[in-house]
Amino acid sequence: IQVLVVFAPGVTAPRHSHPGEELVYVVEGTLEYQLDGRLPVTVKAGEVLFILAEAIHTVKNIGSGNAAELATYLAEKGKPLVVLAK
Repeated sequence: IQVLVVFAPGVTAPRHSHPGEELVYVVEGTLEYQLDGRLPVTVKAGEVLFILAEAIHTVKNIGSGNAAELATYLAEKGKPLVVLAK
């Protein structure tokens, strides 16, 4: 499944995970990803990030304009795409 996700300046996605792997390609702007137990990673337009299945993470637009990612999910049929973290 591929989804284009657009983030306004300063917007942070809630902590969540995915049952399958996620491949992120940043289309526009600068995003900061925080994966539990790891240091934050900054990904700019044209760069990619691979997120392992079930890794809890959040993402924030740290730029002054909109940011967008093309998220590709390797998802098993019948499982939820996003699971909010407790």
